[in-house]
Amino acid sequence: MANILVVDDELGIRDLLSEILNDEGHSVELAENAAQARAARQRTRPDLVLLDIWMPDTDGVTLLKEWSSSGLLSMPVVMMSGHATIETAVEATKIGAHSFLEKPITMQKLLKAVEAGLARNTPAALAAVPTTRKPGMGVVVPMPVQELTVEAAMTGGQSLPPAVEIGPQARQVFELDKPLRDARDEFEKCYFEFHLAKEGGSMTRVAEKTGLERTHLYRKLKQLGVDLSRGKRNSSSAA
Repeated sequence: MANILVVDDELGIRDLLSEILNDEGHSVELAENAAQARAARQRTRPDLVLLDIWMPDTDGVTLLKEWSSSGLLSMPVVMMSGHATIETAVEATKIGAHSFLEKPITMQKLLKAVEAGLARNTPAALAAVPTTRKPGMGVVVPMPVQELTVEAAMTGGQSLPPAVEIGPQARQVFELDKPLRDARDEFEKCYFEFHLAKEGGSMTRVAEKTGLERTHLYRKLKQLGVDLSRGKRNSSSAA
């Protein structure tokens, strides 16, 4: 799979993203600030970077500008923030960011952004990028984007699927004529599926609602076989 660099000053977010991406088969490098990110970028040459905007030493947009101006922005970068504005997202995309993820980051949005970012480096995607030859130079460079919409800045050019109502059911019927462990697992699976649907797939809100730490929650969902991509598939079928 891919080598992914996660840059975020929050330990909990680094650990959660690392566990999710590792479970998807990716190799993950972690950095808690811009200095570590620079070293990791030089050492591992990542296929994709998840970069937080607000960091204590150097913010993510400044680091993105640094990589861009020095010719080091050879990989797709997905920006992350819980406080950034639309203007910040547009600015980052103009500098060279592939897309933007707003915190709290849902599982579906994370995996979709990673998939879209990695797809940018495929031979077919590279061949589809419009290019032009600068006068007097033998170098072919990508043509600049003429218009940048807010949707393109937030999604890396991906079209957003229409919102659909999942309709979680608060009351359900369970078969009790079975071993306790099986009955308990069935109840817990329905319980977490209900809250995931109710909270729109947000792991942060579900963790707060159920009283579980996010990493523990993610492990529990994997153990129960909860389909975390169901919301994404529902949106696709509705479209």
